[in-house]
Amino acid sequence: MTRLDPSTDVVALTRALVDTPSESGDEAALADAVEAALRALPHLTVERIGNSVVARTGPRRDQRVIIAGHLDTVPAAGNLPSRLDGDLLHGLGACDMKGGVAVALRLAATLTAPVRDVTYVFYECEEVSGDRNGLARIAAERPDLLQADLAILMEPSDAGVEAGCQGVLMADITVRGERAHTARSWMGVNAAHRAAVVLQRLEDHTAERVVIDGLEYREGLSAVAVRSGVADNVVPDLCVITVNLRFAPSRSPEQAEAYLRDLFPEPVYEVEITEVTPGAAPGLGRPAVASLVEVLGVAPRPKLGWTDVARFASLGTPALNYGPGDPTLAHTAGEYVPIAQLRECERRLTDWLGG
Repeated sequence: MTRLDPSTDVVALTRALVDTPSESGDEAALADAVEAALRALPHLTVERIGNSVVARTGPRRDQRVIIAGHLDTVPAAGNLPSRLDGDLLHGLGACDMKGGVAVALRLAATLTAPVRDVTYVFYECEEVSGDRNGLARIAAERPDLLQADLAILMEPSDAGVEAGCQGVLMADITVRGERAHTARSWMGVNAAHRAAVVLQRLEDHTAERVVIDGLEYREGLSAVAVRSGVADNVVPDLCVITVNLRFAPSRSPEQAEAYLRDLFPEPVYEVEITEVTPGAAPGLGRPAVASLVEVLGVAPRPKLGWTDVARFASLGTPALNYGPGDPTLAHTAGEYVPIAQLRECERRLTDWLGG
């Protein structure tokens, strides 16, 4: 069994985490090691839900903070085991997000009497479909464990604060035609050709910029797939364009759907919404959030993407992203985390939680 020592240096701990494989759906060994390390700490109460582990202090204080990180990684790409290269630690998940998990484990071990009660959440299956997400399972089975004044998701943010997140809407826009033999193409109606109108409308669309709490969320509307064709000698009678809408957290899922349908109104277009996930407002005015941002001493940025902060927001818990590593390196073969950011995130969160 893998043994983790959260009392060791954060760099050594990150390497131990990276060197314990935990691709999505195969986190049991790492979850066992995390659970064992946390149960050895007498100031924490520990619970296991599937391959997710929750550890809590208190209750003693007026405020409770959640520190959360996922245990899983995407599949390996020749980037195991970990290796040090000067001031950088390379390896699968070093950035997304075992560096952040190492910081959280260090806090759990060293902050025996924090000035705020803390819940540490280490969860499974973040990198795959949402129905397998460990945080979603905890929310369904034990929502009380995710109630707090603030949740900090240790997503890589270059040791800066990325507040809130965008919502995501996926939709299929169907264009219909009529089949014909390509030798007599004039006898049919080519759905793939007619789809050009949809693609041009997407090309001409100007995405909105929405300012919330002083942060500018840039929306985006993109075609991500075009499907058509029957055979090489058949004029296609169907073309489906899949679109991805990233919308500002000021929009509800219903408003995002209405926005898309206004752009592609029926009956001219057939629009099927296949998925919609709400975003999360930055909540910078909340006392706990403002206090953390002040201690961190960094200017918040909007999160241009979706993260699990939205799951916390749906439960009424304001959340932000704060962790070591450049998010653009996530899922790449050359993934790494700067050692300086590991130490900075640990120090700043220790200052805030330790008073």
